[in-house]
Amino acid sequence: MIRPVLEMLAAVKDQGLGRVGPSGAGRYVKMVHNGIEYGMIHAFAEGFELLEAKEEMALDPQQASEIWQHGSVVRSRLLDLIVDAFEAGKARSSMSDYVDDSGEGRWTVQDSIELGVPTPGLTLALKMRFRRRQSPSFAGKVLNSMHTGFAGRPIKPAE
Repeated sequence: MIRPVLEMLAAVKDQGLGRVGPSGAGRYVKMVHNGIEYGMIHAFAEGFELLEAKEEMALDPQQASEIWQHGSVVRSRLLDLIVDAFEAGKARSSMSDYVDDSGEGRWTVQDSIELGVPTPGLTLALKMRFRRRQSPSFAGKVLNSMHTGFAGRPIKPAE
């Protein structure tokens, strides 16, 4: 009875929808999907930061993103969003790097702990979102001061 409504909401008819189990199973599948999404988003962000940091090669992350959109194993809707952001100038704008979370990544990690299923990539991606909310972090300041103490290097000032 509700299938026609679900098909109208789906991106492609007969794709991207289905009954995956008993009551609550669909919500659980969506929760895990969002946990995976956290990991993928974080991996893309790190990769583009690496391209940007290789200054001597004068790489163009926007060009790389457009190349990867076609025939690459990393092509995805997420990559399309990155291309759109580069085209709009958002990736290099003065926007904050603060990233909120919906809670689903947390729930995914919490469930992995309860089930004893290792999810280091998803867990790290979630924790990096927390790190981005601390600029500069107290832990980073403590690490900087310890490094100075045992390595004899000067403390790097805040930017």
